[in-house]
Amino acid sequence: MIYFVLLGCVFLGGYFSGSIPFGLLLTKMAGLGDIRNTGSGNIGATNVLRSGKKSLAAATLLLDMFKGFLPVLVVSQLDISPFAPALAGIGALLGHIYPVWLKFKGGKGVATYIGVLAGLAWPLALAFCAIWLATAFLSRISSLSALVASALVVLAPLLLGNFIAAPLPQHYLMGFLACLSLLIFFTHRENIGRLMRGEESRIGG
Repeated sequence: MIYFVLLGCVFLGGYFSGSIPFGLLLTKMAGLGDIRNTGSGNIGATNVLRSGKKSLAAATLLLDMFKGFLPVLVVSQLDISPFAPALAGIGALLGHIYPVWLKFKGGKGVATYIGVLAGLAWPLALAFCAIWLATAFLSRISSLSALVASALVVLAPLLLGNFIAAPLPQHYLMGFLACLSLLIFFTHRENIGRLMRGEESRIGG
């Protein structure tokens, strides 16, 4: 019983960490109003960049990554269960996408996903970022880069092997990554529609 209570606390800790809307808080503190009334209405770094404040966008990106990284790293040190860090990571990503403070309307989760990966095993985060950058260089489309990176990072445990010192066994880790990547695809469903119609905006466009 205590074990399951601890796992519940791990999930909730991850959720509340992920639910902090840094993009909204930073833009409000900078006097830019509600970022949800700008561009896509998203609270993530990409939409913050549309405000014209690159420094705020960079800060949002780093903080959104950190709120995924911190709970996973902390739980990894507690030795509750091999599955506990993954549970904290799922909580953090869901917290970002569905924050209770914003009536469950949050961001798309890419930066927080990278933070979760970094907390589990830094080579996973490095692989995600490398794939994102390569796809962005070729396509100049941010959403496509996120989708390709999310899909391919699921295979990273197979390709990187001993370079990954994650608490989960390989097959469980791949299943966990697949679940997180499906969440990213779900949050990008409108982007996928625009990509299929050839209407998605390009970086710098």
